[in-house]
Amino acid sequence: MIKKCAAKSIKGLSRKDRENVNEGQSMKNKKNIYWGLFLIAILAFTVVSIQLNMDVDSRAEKGKEAGADNHESIEKLLKKMTLEEKIGQLMMVGFKGTEKSSEITELIEQKHIGGVIYFDRNMKSPKQVARLSNSLQQMADQSTHSLPLMVAIDQEGGDIIRMKERVSPLPAQQEIGKNASVEDMYKVAKLNGTELGSMGININFAPVLDLSKTDKRSFGQDPEKVYQYGKKAIQGLNDVSITGALKHFPGNGRSEIDPHVETSSVEANQLDLENSDIYPFKQIISELDNQKFFVMVTHIKYPAYDKEKPASLSKIIIEDLLRGKLKYEGLVVTDDLEMGAVNKYFSYEEMGKQAILAGVDLLLVCHEYSHELEVYNGLLQAVKAGEVPMDRIDESVKRVLTYKLYNMKQTKADPDQAEKVVKNPESIKFIESLSEDE
Repeated sequence: MIKKCAAKSIKGLSRKDRENVNEGQSMKNKKNIYWGLFLIAILAFTVVSIQLNMDVDSRAEKGKEAGADNHESIEKLLKKMTLEEKIGQLMMVGFKGTEKSSEITELIEQKHIGGVIYFDRNMKSPKQVARLSNSLQQMADQSTHSLPLMVAIDQEGGDIIRMKERVSPLPAQQEIGKNASVEDMYKVAKLNGTELGSMGININFAPVLDLSKTDKRSFGQDPEKVYQYGKKAIQGLNDVSITGALKHFPGNGRSEIDPHVETSSVEANQLDLENSDIYPFKQIISELDNQKFFVMVTHIKYPAYDKEKPASLSKIIIEDLLRGKLKYEGLVVTDDLEMGAVNKYFSYEEMGKQAILAGVDLLLVCHEYSHELEVYNGLLQAVKAGEVPMDRIDESVKRVLTYKLYNMKQTKADPDQAEKVVKNPESIKFIESLSEDE
């Protein structure tokens, strides 16, 4: 009845009024449709958001579970390891020859050494280096815990290039800092890392972050520039699964004396150092994954922090400054303990002990087998005598194990592929293009 009355009342209206009524109803219908679509869109967006959040939460949960699993694996492994095995993992050593010698075999099999470093004496061709890396990794794999070896090199560029005639002609950092962009630095580092990785090398002790106007190993004197180029160098290496190293903390640039030969002191206050020399280290540590690069500590003294000890043996510089103030969580490695800056003033037994007490994780002994044994045995005896707490050893061993578990998924090299990859025509062409752009 009501509907009929409404219909009659509409019929009684003029044509114009009826059109207005119909238009009003049409507008109302359109609004209802729009509101319906709007509500459907909100509902769909809500469902997608919930799903995305669930996916993120799921991934985060899986990440936590993986982290927990890794932590648990490391704790279990640590409990199974002997003191001798733990001490060995805290050392990286050099050796003579292009094949595995009796000395390096003994150090890996009996002393459980954590890593090796290559020099020219170990390298004659990409294929040979790849085979050497494989033979050393095979020995490590056959040990009780099958822990892979860290295989390192100093491949900075310029004058500091191992097997110089057989690898790409990497420019010195000074040359890159003067003539190339930060993106070029990234490409050079990635190229370098690709060549190293093909030969079974997984760590490059580079870039140098020392500030200097004259040193060819330095990007320059500007802390901001050194930070930017250093960061790109690490990223380039990391993107082809190579670990870099920031060196030489807290900065060698002010010293005119070569620490290979003699000790020296940097006479600058803390504020000055932290705004200049330390700045590139601080920035990279705060921005990049600390598991993807080491920090190498110099043997130079910094009286503003520690009036007595060189940086490599100073708890104030390593624990308080590097770990405490800069919040660095990765591996700390000494510069070579056979350098004159320290070996003229400390015995090898004493150096190993003092460095570990200061907070170092990895002791680098690059040349003589006898010195490597002295460092190993000295630290072993210091722990047994209670001079170095077991907790301090375990702390560094955990860092080494975490690094190996986190980074070292693939250790086998392909010798034939290494021969093709290293110093290939495309790499040479790219590096030559950098000098053409000058």
